[in-house]
Order: sequence, then C-alpha cells, then structure tokens
Amino acid sequence: MERVSVIGAGSWGTAIAILLAKKNMSVQMWSVEQDVVDEINNHRTNEAYLPGVKIPANVRISTSLEDVIKDVPAVVMSIPSQAFREVLKKAAPLLSRGQIVINTAKGIEESSLKRLSEVFCEETDKELHEKFVVLSGPSHAEEVSRDMPTTVVAAGTNRAVCEQAQDLFMSPRFRVYTNPDIIGVELSGALKNVIAICTGISDGLGFGDNTKAALMTRGLAEISRLGTVLGANPLTFAGLAGIGDLIVTCTSMHSRNRRFGIEVGKGKTVTEALETVRMVVEGFRTTGAVHQLMQKTGVIMPIMEQAYGVLYEGKNTAESVSKLMLRGKKNEIEEVVRTAYPDW
Repeated sequence: MERVSVIGAGSWGTAIAILLAKKNMSVQMWSVEQDVVDEINNHRTNEAYLPGVKIPANVRISTSLEDVIKDVPAVVMSIPSQAFREVLKKAAPLLSRGQIVINTAKGIEESSLKRLSEVFCEETDKELHEKFVVLSGPSHAEEVSRDMPTTVVAAGTNRAVCEQAQDLFMSPRFRVYTNPDIIGVELSGALKNVIAICTGISDGLGFGDNTKAALMTRGLAEISRLGTVLGANPLTFAGLAGIGDLIVTCTSMHSRNRRFGIEVGKGKTVTEALETVRMVVEGFRTTGAVHQLMQKTGVIMPIMEQAYGVLYEGKNTAESVSKLMLRGKKNEIEEVVRTAYPDW
C-alpha cells in the first residue's frame, strides 16, 4: 500500500482520509485531540466532526506528528487557516524534499493578511516551496465521505507537482483538474465563505431566492475585483474554485458558514451563533482579514464591508441590507464599460 498522511482530523481531514483509504492507500492521520484519536482507532468513527460515517481499517491516527509524516510521499494539511502556521512550524522540520504538501484549508491568515501558500513559504525551506499544492472547489466533507461525485482543482506553481496531487486523489467519484493560478484559487476558497455567511444572514432574515442570487452574483464580482488586483487570473473565478465553490457554500446546509449566518440573521449574537455551529467558521475570521485588505488595496467591496459591520461592529442586519440596496447608481460591468465602451 502507498502511504499518505493527513494532518488534521476535522470533517474535511476525515473525509480526505476515507477517500484515500478507499483507493487502497495506508492513511496516517494526526490530531491533537486524544479523544478523537481513540475513537477513530477503536471505533472507526469520528462522530464529533463527521457523524454517521464509517472509517476504513487502513486509516490509523496518532498524536505524534513525527510518526505520521515520516516516510510518506504526500502530506495533506487539513488544519483551520488561523492555526495553519502554528501546526506548520512543528511539521516543517519533519518534511523532506521528496514529499509534496497538499493544503485543503480555505482562509487568509488574519494577523498577516497572507494566503496560506505564502505562510508555507515563510515557514519551510525554499526547495519545498514548489511542492505545495492547494486543493479547492465545491466539496462538502459529508458528501465526499459518502462517495457522491465531486470535482475540485489542484493549484500550484509546478505543473508536475499538481499532476502528482491529481493522480493521488482521482477516483471514479472524485475528479481533479489542475490550475496554475494558486492566487485565484486560494482567494476564491477564502472569500466565498464570507459571502456564504451573508446568504445565511439573508435566509435568517426570511428573504428569498432573489436575494440569495443577488448576493452570490455581486459577491463573486467583489471577489474577482480584489483577486485581480492581488494578481489572480479573472477566469479562475468562473471555475470550480470560484463560482463552483461559491454556489455550494452559499446554498447548502452542510456549509457551517451559511449556518452561522442564518443564526446571526435570526438575531443571535456572533458568539451565540458560533457556539451553535460548534465547528470552525472560517468565514468569520476571513471577514476581518478582507476588511483589512480592502483598506490596504482601496478595492471597493460593499457586501464585504457590510458583513464586517454586522459581525465585528454589531451593525443591524436589516439596516445593512438597506444600505446595499440604496447605494448610488452603478453599471453592472463598471470596469468593462470604462475600457471597452468609453463612449457609452
């Protein structure tokens, strides 16, 4: 059996382990939570993070990073974005030049405003930098673990390494495309969580499909606007990591970001809503990071701005909706009109 390690035993890390185990791989997982380790090893379940799913016998889990990372060709990082650097600092001395590292977390480090590939490059040796791949796209753990057809993107700076990741994950129910635009893929994965919170708030307020469609469409325009300024290819936002992941996160009850937003829309405080969801809501911290990026770049992002006001400043949700609707008149494709239709 080919060996692979998965760092993190949350819902997505567990789903990834199950996917690889079903490809007849020997999967070594790592978790800091001893109760999770004991449950997976002894009962083949992870009810706290992925209830109702059986974990194959060829998945083992340990609290020792060294035991898990040693002598494996691929290391999958499935750690919440705000804890990514902390865990990476411990894992970095154990990584070897022959390994590829595949990251599945979707977020921006709030303290530095860096994408996780940038964090990886800061904390690891230079020869490992091109071995970093981002796996992203519309992929709920609950569905992947139950063999529902899923398509994602593997993005990185080295094509051959991305194709290694592609080969690692490809299966009859899990299709992987490659993409050289790691900036666009990372930003798509992070920022769509903020829009998912907003669609959740909309649902919590009792609004309908029209509102949700508006938030998703204009939200994608904001993501693309910021992403392009930060060096992404605009076409990435029309792909799986962009609109694909945005659709699934904004519409599904599997989405913890949307569920969090629903609770806020119903009137709960941010703290109460986070406690209701129980698991990490990546979009909450990303909202803080995006607000800083807006100030740093000068990019106008009205939906993101109102999300920050609600989540960090206690603004009224209904009033925030009114502010969005009553903004000054705009052209839908403002940037295109200025260049392609100067006389319009």
